[in-house]
Amino acid sequence: MEGGFSLLEAGFVRTKNAVNVTMKVFVDLTFGVLAFYLVGVHFLFGRDHAHLIGFGSLIAPDHLPQAAFVLFEIGFAIATASIISGAVAERMKFSAYVVIVIFVCALVYPISGHWVWGQHGWLANLGMEDFAGSAAIHAMGGFMALGFAYTVGPRSQRFNADGSVNVFAPSNIPLASAGAFILCFGWIGFNAGSTLTAFNALLSSIALNTVLAAAAAGLCHPADDGKVQGRGSQHDHQRCLGRSRRDHGRCAYVDHWAAIVIGLAAGILVVFATGWLDTWKVDDPVGAFAVHGAGGVLGTFAVGLFDTGHGLLTTGSLRLLLVQMLGCLVYAGWGLFTSLAIGFALKRTFGLRVAIDTEEEGLDIVAHGIPAYNELERFTDI
Repeated sequence: MEGGFSLLEAGFVRTKNAVNVTMKVFVDLTFGVLAFYLVGVHFLFGRDHAHLIGFGSLIAPDHLPQAAFVLFEIGFAIATASIISGAVAERMKFSAYVVIVIFVCALVYPISGHWVWGQHGWLANLGMEDFAGSAAIHAMGGFMALGFAYTVGPRSQRFNADGSVNVFAPSNIPLASAGAFILCFGWIGFNAGSTLTAFNALLSSIALNTVLAAAAAGLCHPADDGKVQGRGSQHDHQRCLGRSRRDHGRCAYVDHWAAIVIGLAAGILVVFATGWLDTWKVDDPVGAFAVHGAGGVLGTFAVGLFDTGHGLLTTGSLRLLLVQMLGCLVYAGWGLFTSLAIGFALKRTFGLRVAIDTEEEGLDIVAHGIPAYNELERFTDI
C-alpha cells in the first residue's frame, strides 16, 4: 500500500517534486513505524484510562500473536500519515513533514483511535461502528490533510487574484494509475484483514463489498468535467480510491447492494469536494481531502443508514445514525484541530514552507540532490 501511495503521488505532482513525495513515504515507513511501535500502539491498545486513552501493557486479541497484531496495526498508522503527504506536496519542508509523521503516529491517531477501537473507548461504548477506519483513519486523516494544506498555503501561482485556478498538470498519469491500482488491491486486504482471522465467514463478503463500491464509483466519470478542468484522469483515480475509503467503515455491516449505492454516491462526492477546495483556495495536489476526508465522513455516515442490524433504512432505528454522525464530527474536528495546532506551531518555530526560489526550482534537486527522471542522452556523445 505504501508503494501505491508513492506511485500515485509521484504521478500527480509535477516532475520536479516526484522524488520528494516518494521520500516522504520513506519517512512514513521509518519514523512513522518506529513512533507507532514505541509509543502510539500503547496509547491506542493499552489499558483504558477514563475511556479516553490507552496506557501501559498492550491488549491484543487472544487468538493472535501480539507481534502479528502490532504489525497489522502499523499499516493503519502509517496510512494515516501518508494521507497528509500528498496534500502538502511541492511546498512543505521535508523536516517539517518528519515532525508531523512522528506526532501523527505517536499521538494524534493512536489517541483518537482508542475512542472507537481501544478497550472501553467512549465512542465504542456508545455503539459507534468503524470496522476498518472510515472515521478513525480516513475522516481524521483527510481533515488533517485539509488543515495542513491550509496552514502551509497553496503552491505558488496556483490561484489568481480574480479567484480563478491554474491547473498544474500531473507529471505521469500511467504512474498515478499504477499507484491507484495497487492501493485498490491493497485495500481489499486492509478491509478483509480487519476481521483479524482468515476463517471469519464475513471475509469474502467484505472483500466483495470493497470491490463493488469501487466499481460503482468508477461509473460516475463526468466527461465534461475533465475537458473543462483538465483533471479528468485525476478525478477517475480519486473516485476509484474514494469508494474504497468509504467502504472502510461499513464493509462488514452492509449488503452488497448497499455497497454499490454508497459507491455511486462516493464517486459524485469526490468531484464536488475537489471543487470546494478550489473555492476555499486550499491547494491539495492529490485530492487527499476529497478522497479521505469527505469520503471518510460519507462512509461513517452510511453505516448509520445501511447497517443490516441497526441502520435507519434497513431497520428503522435512528440511534446508530446519530452515533455515527457524532463520530463524524468528532474525528473531523480532531483532525482539523490537531493539524492546525501542529501546523501553526511548526510555522512559528522550525518553519513549515520552503522558500519561493526552492519551490520554483523543485524540491527534488534542492532537498535531495537528484531529479526523478535523468535524461542522460542529453550528455551522451553519440
